[in-house]
Amino acid sequence: MIDHVSIPVSDLARAAEFWERVLAPLGLSRLVERERTVGFGKRYPEFWLNLREDLVPASADTGAHVCLRAPHRAAVEAFHAAAIVQGGRSDGEPGPRQASVTTYYGAFVRDPDGNKVEAVTFPRD
Repeated sequence: MIDHVSIPVSDLARAAEFWERVLAPLGLSRLVERERTVGFGKRYPEFWLNLREDLVPASADTGAHVCLRAPHRAAVEAFHAAAIVQGGRSDGEPGPRQASVTTYYGAFVRDPDGNKVEAVTFPRD
């Protein structure tokens, strides 16, 4: 249903470096690089960074986040760990969670601009 998502960033080079390392455990890599945008994906760009020099960091209570699918628990954990190492912050440690219809394993991070992104996998066990 959703083709791609875009998030605003105040420093495109810093954000591209951050997200390149954080998205790698999910199998996403940098595919497109333009003057004011960078796109990550597997075969085509699905996750975009858009430069907004005057961006004010997102507050903790916007209610918005992006959720990306991870292939397994280890990828969720690596996503979370990479974000912390790169200067992001945890907004939910890796672990099991209850969704509306099933349980899943996920983690939430915030990038240096305050964007909230989750990685999730649905274990079969």
